[in-house]
Amino acid sequence: MTKTRAIVITGNGTNCEMEAAHACRLGGFDETIIAHIAELLSGEIRLDDFHFLNLTGGFLDGDDLGSAKAQANRLRYARVDELEEHLLEQLLRFINDGKLILGVCNGFQLMVKMGMLPGFDGDYLAQRTTLTFNDCGRFQDRWTYLKVDPASPSVFTKGIEKGIYLPMRHGEGKFLCDSAATLERIEQEHLAVFKYSGSDYAAPTMEFPLNPNGAQNAIAGICDPSGRIMGLMPHPEAFVHYTQHPRWTREQLPEEGDGLILFRNAAGYARKNLK
Repeated sequence: MTKTRAIVITGNGTNCEMEAAHACRLGGFDETIIAHIAELLSGEIRLDDFHFLNLTGGFLDGDDLGSAKAQANRLRYARVDELEEHLLEQLLRFINDGKLILGVCNGFQLMVKMGMLPGFDGDYLAQRTTLTFNDCGRFQDRWTYLKVDPASPSVFTKGIEKGIYLPMRHGEGKFLCDSAATLERIEQEHLAVFKYSGSDYAAPTMEFPLNPNGAQNAIAGICDPSGRIMGLMPHPEAFVHYTQHPRWTREQLPEEGDGLILFRNAAGYARKNLK
């Protein structure tokens, strides 16, 4: 049986790689490595050897050109001379081979800036959405309730009945589409996997601070039509054990945190469907 392998990219300002790797291991991947972007650019490590790519949170390149824009350009245009190909060729091959990608916070910002999401009609290079400054005008660090769309094709959210509770920490998390047509298609195809809500997960909300950034249609995360590529602003890797919950000393909680199911679903999918 082929071992399931996950890779977590670090470097240039990411800061959640250890948590993401731990979540992959807890979720059931046989092997997880943390790789610096320089190791990919040198050809020392290749995406082809993995099943699950994690693009983590942080402040890529200091967000000096806007959140994750510099890294998006790096992944799009950088050449791996030793392999005589661009890194983008590896990334697109990874997607076309049916593998999994999860982008969290800065990683989600990277994915939309590249055009990887929403990935309409197999086009992973056309930017149709963005993540911009929070409506409140400042950085937010709080916990959020995320209503899940049960009709979503997302591989990662299978088994989630109503929603999950996750921490978020960002200054540029407001999701916006380039047109009403893009937003309509995201909604019609159930690609808006997560939406900010109240604690009952009954309905999406635009109310601050439940919706901490003013995201369009309260969207906190989206996937592509295949369901294998997903990004979200809150941090699932930051809640995989009950001791990470803000009220763990005052409430009786399950041992597993709400975020772990995303990584467990990824591992299960990889084990069943990928070689």
